[in-house]
Amino acid sequence: MKSAYELAMERLEREDPSAGKPLSDAQKAELATIDERYKAKKAEREIFLKQQLAKEQSSGNHEAISQIEKQLVNELARLEDEKEAAKEAVRNS
Repeated sequence: MKSAYELAMERLEREDPSAGKPLSDAQKAELATIDERYKAKKAEREIFLKQQLAKEQSSGNHEAISQIEKQLVNELARLEDEKEAAKEAVRNS
C-alpha cells in the first residue's frame, strides 16, 4: 500500500511530467549565476535607497521617507519576481 505522499507525488507527475525532471549541471550553474546576479542587484538597490532614506530622515521629510520605504519594498519584490522568472525559464529549457 502506498503512502499519501507517494500518491500525491504520482498525481503531480501525471499533471506535470517535467516537474520532477532532474536539472543538468549547466542548468544548476545557470541557476547559481542568476541567484548571485540578483543578490547583487538587490544589494545595490537597497544600499542606494537606504542612503536616500537616511538623507530624508535627517531632513525630517516624512512624506519622502514613506515614499522611499514603499519604493524599497516594491523594488526588492520586483527583483525577486524577475529572479524567479529567470530561474523558471532555465528550469523549463
